[in-house]
Amino acid sequence: MTDYRSKSLWWNTLPEELATSSRYALHSDIDVDVAIVGAGYTGLWTAYYLQQRDPNLNIAIIDAEVAGYGASGRNGGWCSAYFPTEIEKLGRIHGRESARAMQDAMHDTVTEVENVVKAEGIDCEWQRGGTISFARTPLQWQRAQDYIHHWEQWGYGAEHYALLSAGEAKERAQATNLFGATYTPHVAAINPAKLVRLLANLVEKRGATIYEHTAATKIEPGKVFTTGGVISARYVVRATEGYTKTLEGQKRKIVPIYSLMMATEPLSAQVWDQIGLAQRETFGDFRNLIIYGQRTADNRFAFGGRGAPYHFGSSIKDEYDQHSEVHPALLGVLAELFPVVADAKVTHTWGGPLGVARDWMASAGLDRKTGIAWAGGYVGDGVGTTNLSGRTLADLITNQETPITKLPWVNHKSRNWEVEPLRWIGANAGLQIMTRADHAEDKTGKPSKLAGVVSKLLGQ
Repeated sequence: MTDYRSKSLWWNTLPEELATSSRYALHSDIDVDVAIVGAGYTGLWTAYYLQQRDPNLNIAIIDAEVAGYGASGRNGGWCSAYFPTEIEKLGRIHGRESARAMQDAMHDTVTEVENVVKAEGIDCEWQRGGTISFARTPLQWQRAQDYIHHWEQWGYGAEHYALLSAGEAKERAQATNLFGATYTPHVAAINPAKLVRLLANLVEKRGATIYEHTAATKIEPGKVFTTGGVISARYVVRATEGYTKTLEGQKRKIVPIYSLMMATEPLSAQVWDQIGLAQRETFGDFRNLIIYGQRTADNRFAFGGRGAPYHFGSSIKDEYDQHSEVHPALLGVLAELFPVVADAKVTHTWGGPLGVARDWMASAGLDRKTGIAWAGGYVGDGVGTTNLSGRTLADLITNQETPITKLPWVNHKSRNWEVEPLRWIGANAGLQIMTRADHAEDKTGKPSKLAGVVSKLLGQ
């Protein structure tokens, strides 16, 4: 039996009734209205909203492990309005109005999740403290100013994205070497494992059946082939994100990239008085290689970054969840921001794969001819975006035309990733470029030309 509590801090803090499951595996062929492959946020939100649209639907959800095993139970705990594709790219392809609608929908999504959490009594440690992004060098400060100017050009004022002076930033968090920061209220800190496990219980209570330990091997129009039987359905939803490569013929659609995290022991009130983050603001900064953190409900730091390599052949293994170099380095980076934690005990280290489409464009859609629906490619910004996916797929499957079914990501199809070894070379070259860019910028104080190469390499 897999020790699911070892999969993340979030899993480890689950109460016993949420951490264990009595759900059965599939052991026979079945017929349903909707078959959902993947019991993470995407699949569960889709089921939740389908139940609202049509309570009579017979819905089956399968997962190779258990509900919330993947990124849904291991992520950084940010329910945010961040969308992986830049609004400028959406504007170039779809026009300004459509690009704005996409971002407005992302803002609304955070509020939608908040409303559901409150209405359904989902105790996922929700606190909407927003995100503060630190600028800790003159170059990062320029990026922060450019970032705010960018949003102003799209019509978003300080109520959405605000520039903070060094003094204003320190009122929220006492990070070192602050030149200033940016702040957005469109982010909440959560315990992601509590959200996904409670959501699973909710859709199950309302009539959906979740089959755990049931791996899908192939999907085709009207059928899902699994290790326990064949599911026949009018609609089949692919909600597999970083695990999409496990389906026959899907290996190059979504690439699994590992993100790694660590958590400290709970810190004292006196330590937090020195740090700040009194509203449990999530945080990062303006370096090239992404870092992300939050103050947890039990007063730990949960902190992560994208320093892990891409594994040849889109390989996914439990052993990749740990990294002998990246995990120790994370505490060092956190201590650079907040030196008071330098001697804090690290109690949990973990990781897992997130999903990346070749053009860095998340999508949600339905092929009406085949009945196959899909959503994914969130590039680590899926906690909020999956809710929009669920509402979108529910509208499409029940044949409702709504404002969200007209958004530019709907029915978008990304091209496949390159064959190996090209994608291994490209993905890891991008990681090395970003790492070296940060080192170069620290030494020279000038923008790295190498960093611009990555966007072109990945098709952003």
